[in-house]
Amino acid sequence: MKFKKTLTEYKGKYEEIILYLFFGVCTTMVSWGTYAIFVKLCGLTILIGNILSWICAFLFAFFTNKVFVFRSKSWEVKLTLKEFTSFLATRTFTGLLEVLGVPFLVKLGLNQTLFGIKGMLSKIIVSLFVVVFNYIINRLFIFDRRKPETFGDF
Repeated sequence: MKFKKTLTEYKGKYEEIILYLFFGVCTTMVSWGTYAIFVKLCGLTILIGNILSWICAFLFAFFTNKVFVFRSKSWEVKLTLKEFTSFLATRTFTGLLEVLGVPFLVKLGLNQTLFGIKGMLSKIIVSLFVVVFNYIINRLFIFDRRKPETFGDF
């Protein structure tokens, strides 16, 4: 069947990107869910709840990217610590880009209202840039799949 062959080729070619986007959505759900738990159920302040939810989402993103998306198989302490610190540095940098980039684009004139929210176009543009930038950095510099397999096949 031509359709089945095409679907298999498509899956093989874009599997990593599809997994990255899927786990990105899951990471967002972890962030939002833990934020709600910390603020609503635990009664923490918005600041503390947001910080803790970011940490939960960050840890979830690190492990899912390492294991399922980029398939970095080695759990050698030195390598995993290097991947972890690189991932943290990258996410901190892109987090700052997002925090500073949206107001910057709004000042440049991209303050259009979308979905009833002023500046949403800037938020979408910066978010898309951050997702693509994070993927490229993760793929090229953080998770090296050429390591010896010590964790098993996923």
